[in-house]
Amino acid sequence: MFLAPSVMALRYLGKRRTLVTRSMMTQPDEDCKEEELLRQDLKFYFMNPCEKYRARRQIPWKLGLQILKIVMVTTQLILFGLSNQLVVSFKEENMVAFKHLFLKNYSGVDEDDYSCSVYTQQDVYDSIFFAINQYRQLKNISLGTLGYEQDEEDLAGLQICKKQYRKGTMLPSNDTLHIDSTIETECIQLDPQELATKETSDLKNSSFFSFEFYRLIQVDISFKLKGIDLQTIHDRELPDCYEFENTITFNNRAHSGKMKIFFDTDADIQECKDWNISGSIQKNTQYLLVFDGFVIVSCIASLILCTRSIILALKLQKRFVKFFLEKYKRHVCSADRLEFLNGWYVLVIISDMMTIIGSIMKMEIKAKNLTSYDVCSILLGTSTLFVWVGVIRYLGYFQTYNVLILTMQASLPKVLRFCCCAGMIYLGYTFCGWIVLGPYHEKFEDLNTVAECLFSLVNGDDMFATFAQIQQKSTLVWLFSRLYLYSFISLFIYMILSLFIALITDAYDTIKVNDTIKKYQQIGAPVTDLYEFLKDCDSEEYSREPQTSLSFCCCRRQKNDDHMILIN
Repeated sequence: MFLAPSVMALRYLGKRRTLVTRSMMTQPDEDCKEEELLRQDLKFYFMNPCEKYRARRQIPWKLGLQILKIVMVTTQLILFGLSNQLVVSFKEENMVAFKHLFLKNYSGVDEDDYSCSVYTQQDVYDSIFFAINQYRQLKNISLGTLGYEQDEEDLAGLQICKKQYRKGTMLPSNDTLHIDSTIETECIQLDPQELATKETSDLKNSSFFSFEFYRLIQVDISFKLKGIDLQTIHDRELPDCYEFENTITFNNRAHSGKMKIFFDTDADIQECKDWNISGSIQKNTQYLLVFDGFVIVSCIASLILCTRSIILALKLQKRFVKFFLEKYKRHVCSADRLEFLNGWYVLVIISDMMTIIGSIMKMEIKAKNLTSYDVCSILLGTSTLFVWVGVIRYLGYFQTYNVLILTMQASLPKVLRFCCCAGMIYLGYTFCGWIVLGPYHEKFEDLNTVAECLFSLVNGDDMFATFAQIQQKSTLVWLFSRLYLYSFISLFIYMILSLFIALITDAYDTIKVNDTIKKYQQIGAPVTDLYEFLKDCDSEEYSREPQTSLSFCCCRRQKNDDHMILIN
């Protein structure tokens, strides 16, 4: 049976119209489906771990890992701190011992920033030769595990250097002074073998020790000693070997009749070249190394999970930006883009990296292959701080614990602007106090001390001593000091500090009640494109499975809270 061409054409056109209509209907359906999937993924991303578990039964691995990290990192820090305490105490006790050994008539208490002082020429000579004699018979008088430093060839000895003006004459009675201000430095080296064969009288008769005190500026006695810290053995740790670089300085720069004596020691921890210790110390050290290894593994796992979350968030951001550009023909604002960058994850990543590096250094220190206690302390201490600060993120998911975070977020911009203005006034007072009161008050002698003194005054500390210690040699300066201190205390305590507290209190008052907190999260938060896009998503779509007893108590949420969106 043959059909007419016109009939066939009509049927063909009808089929084609049907296909076109179906394709036009299919395209919006696919767009709606893609939009709904994107909206659900966005909603799921901004959920807290408990809500994610309710929605898709996703176990909060990062939350559990952070809790485990808190326990492990804190335990590791405490163990390292106890070990570091032994190092600090050994250094401090050796410094006190050195002062008693090498400084004549040392009272046990330093005079201001120097150890002691002498006032006669004979006292200067006695103090210098006393230090030399004590160094010569060190092994016979010292209670510590000390020895002379040994270089590649022989024992390194004691070096004495004097600095003095090149030449000059001085007649104070006639107010006459002729001097060449060029400074000459002359040194002698005395090794332990040479000291053992020489008498003190031989050194006194040397021309080097014939001082012209009106030309003399400074005398330095430098020597190095070796020591071994054996107290770590009692705590089942391997001992440390130390090198002490000591310097005794007789300072006569002022030529005031008072020569200040400074004692400075720099302790450097070194690797013990040859040690052999039997007992249970090695086993205890191995246990600590294994524990540090577990800490490193947990931090690596946390680092991988947080890095993965950031990568997925950036991919989700790219999807949202592309969808918004294709559908609404406009770009997403920078505020919405930043919502995908979770600052807490960045903090955790930094903490993990510092913990990993610090743990590796700690393992090397325990194995006595490394001696960088200070760097390791900074890394472990800062990482532990970040770990504990990161816990605030999970407490912030509950309204009763979220007040601190919201208060900080609301008040921080105003507080920073306020501190910039107050800082200008503070710096002005700092420079003024330093230049005017510096010659008359020990707390205003340098800029750093002035800043610390003023900060103490702001907090109400040490007020009477600051007022009382000003020297009354100049009536004008004394009156200025009263005006200066009264105005600073009145301005900063009664006005600036009160305004500073008022800014924080004002931010807290806006969110202190639960209803106000909800309004702040709903109304106070800026209504951005991302917020509007997520409002249409019903969170009930995630809870297709019935609630079971496996749900945590913290995961329960009221239905009337479903409209609330948690933004990073």
